[in-house]
Amino acid sequence: MQQIFNFLIRNKNNILFLTLLAFSIFLTIQTHSFHKSKFISSANWLTGGIYSWNNNIQDYFYLDEYNQRLVEENKNLRNIIRQLSGKDTIPNYTDTTFTSDYTFRSADVINNNFSKRDNYITLDKGEKDGIAAENGVVTSKGIIGIIDRTNANYSRAISILNSQSKINAQLKKSNHFGSLTWNGKDPNLMQLTDVPKQAPVAKGDTIITGGKSLIFPKGLLIGTIQDFKLDHTESYFTINVKLFNDMTNIGYVYVIENKHKKEILSLEKEEDE
Repeated sequence: MQQIFNFLIRNKNNILFLTLLAFSIFLTIQTHSFHKSKFISSANWLTGGIYSWNNNIQDYFYLDEYNQRLVEENKNLRNIIRQLSGKDTIPNYTDTTFTSDYTFRSADVINNNFSKRDNYITLDKGEKDGIAAENGVVTSKGIIGIIDRTNANYSRAISILNSQSKINAQLKKSNHFGSLTWNGKDPNLMQLTDVPKQAPVAKGDTIITGGKSLIFPKGLLIGTIQDFKLDHTESYFTINVKLFNDMTNIGYVYVIENKHKKEILSLEKEEDE
């Protein structure tokens, strides 16, 4: 202990200088938006690189599982192609993944939080790959988040396991809608609220995206109804939805861009004005 005190006394001037330097840099970043943005970009680049290095190691141990997922997804796609072959028109599938209104880009998850109240997902693709804020993020099993921050090489998504996440969803067998949120407890369960009591709700029913936003197409998978109850007003259901995705184990994803988003927003802006 005495040696530590002696070291601090001998180097007190250097320690004081470094402390004041760090404090001045902190004040500069906090009070100047340009410096702050540059710092955030640099920090994102550094943390993104660390996440990517760590993820490469983890991927090595999960290769068999990821390959099995790809095999399953290829099988599903082949079944869909087989159903479509030989037909003059494409059937009106509930899942609109195959329409031309959206662009899909692949990415790899290099960091995934699921144990906090507000969780985020980091991807190994960024602006140079066409990723932008408010793009949706999905897997072959369903939705997982929405992009909220990007730099050249990486992007971050607000996970659906986040208190700020609120997604329009509906019962697959009817047009009854609600808001999909997370109560911060079980990462496998989300809550669908504001579903009117007239809705034909049953355990095991499928929940899909409602398509009322510019982020997710209508019909993307979310999960199935585990249980439900009426709220205190006895007018609306609160439904526990068991997710199709295992949010604790996400590998490869697709980032969705609505091709007509800017055009729609421009039109809505003109109407407001």
